Amino acid sequence: PTEEEKQTLPHMPGPMNFAAFMIAFIELAERFSYYGSTVVFVNYIQQPLPEGSTTGATKTGQAGALGMGQQASTGLTTFNQFWSYTMPLFGAYIADTYLGRFNTVCWAVLVAMVGHVLLVASAAPALIAKPNVAIGVFAVAIIIMGVGTGMFKANISPMIAEQVTNHAMYVKTDKKGRRVIIDPAVTAQRTYMLFYLLINLGALAGQLGMVYAEKNIGFYMAFLLPTIVFGLTPFVLYFGRNRYVKVRPSGSILTKCLNVFRFAVRKAGPNPRSWLRAGFWEAALPSRYSEAEKPAYMTWDDNWVYEVRKGFKACQVFVFLPLYWLTYNQINNNLTSQAAVLNTHGLPNDILANLNPFALLILLPSLELVIYPALRRAGIRFTPVKRVFCGFMVGALSMVSAALVQNAIYNQSACGKYAATCEEQPFIDLNVWVQTPSYVLIALSEIFASVTTLEYAFTKAPKSMRSMVMSIQLFMTAISSALGFAFLSLTEDPNLVINYALMAGLAFAGGILFALSFRKLDREEDALNNLTAG
Repeated sequence: PTEEEKQTLPHMPGPMNFAAFMIAFIELAERFSYYGSTVVFVNYIQQPLPEGSTTGATKTGQAGALGMGQQASTGLTTFNQFWSYTMPLFGAYIADTYLGRFNTVCWAVLVAMVGHVLLVASAAPALIAKPNVAIGVFAVAIIIMGVGTGMFKANISPMIAEQVTNHAMYVKTDKKGRRVIIDPAVTAQRTYMLFYLLINLGALAGQLGMVYAEKNIGFYMAFLLPTIVFGLTPFVLYFGRNRYVKVRPSGSILTKCLNVFRFAVRKAGPNPRSWLRAGFWEAALPSRYSEAEKPAYMTWDDNWVYEVRKGFKACQVFVFLPLYWLTYNQINNNLTSQAAVLNTHGLPNDILANLNPFALLILLPSLELVIYPALRRAGIRFTPVKRVFCGFMVGALSMVSAALVQNAIYNQSACGKYAATCEEQPFIDLNVWVQTPSYVLIALSEIFASVTTLEYAFTKAPKSMRSMVMSIQLFMTAISSALGFAFLSLTEDPNLVINYALMAGLAFAGGILFALSFRKLDREEDALNNLTAG
């Protein structure tokens, strides 16, 4: 298409194939197993074993097992989040350098399965009776699971998009006789919307089922059922092995990338401001130097420099994401603990966590099938930068809601700001569904911030670096988990209102900084998408 057509014709997604749906099912099963297991971690660690129970189950009271308190549960779940999202860097390196994405995913499934088996063992009645032993087995399980999860997450996202975006932008006439542009970036946007829809379908089914398994049968069943569902993934991988588009590994790209960057820095000087100026990357083009001037490590060509530049451009928008993930991570621990102090009317306290994937199942198709097409028809381009900014702002509103609920808890509890450990009044007469705005708002923010940056990571990264760029996007979650340890003292009474208010402030500040830093990228959107993919 011409430049005029790019500006005037509607940008539409291309078709999806069966291979993409198979990969989406694999992700659904993996997310069912991951979230189905992790949703009960807080109760397993924090709450004590109910009287007369050997499995942690209880018909009337609060399910629990090890009784180690809220700070221990927040610390361990935060570590699990950190570890699981650090390992994608390892998974990306293995995939891009040695195995390729498909083979790395196969090994990831095997490693994660070992972790799942150990997780089931940690919840066996014989081990629950010995909390110090059980927590040791549990810790080993989440470490092994984290390695498998990281290897899996770094590669499954780019793998699904590669099935449907192997084409350049082109013009066609649709069924209504309109001329439209089939845009691989819009195809990637729709693919990741579907991908995220199935992620959350798996998460919802896993979380909803396992909170009842935990409460009515025991923690061993809440860990066993996800393991069984995860066992379906090797069969789907094998069945589709000849259908998938597979990108071959391209050697040790990390070392080559760092060498290009090192050479460009040497030419530009040590001041980071000079690294942002025009011509920074062009200084590393081999064509500018004679053979005598080239260092021994300059083994790349001009095209590789442009690929590295594109990869760095893809990564730069991730810088402020840890501030967003600090907000999102509250649903993994503190909001579950908050629900235990509210009136659940007999429901498991961790049932509210399902509001997040449930809201996503409604919001994702609403945005993809109604809102986004309407904006495109109206000529309004809701670009990635605008969507991510909205994600930060909506995330901040979610934490404002959580702070208001926590303040109401403190005001109504007989123990004031020590409501979580109040024996006089174990829960207050405030319906647990008051948490709904927090979960729904964080779900909407997740679509804008998380789905969009997944899409951005794929569409802006060269083919040879997609796993690495995707892993850096995921690593932002690990950084936020590490930052979360700094706020660990705020994750228990009497500091929880401060905790939620601080998270809201950080998300708001992150959104403002993001918008100010990357507002110019909107004007470069098509140019970045059309850079050589590599």
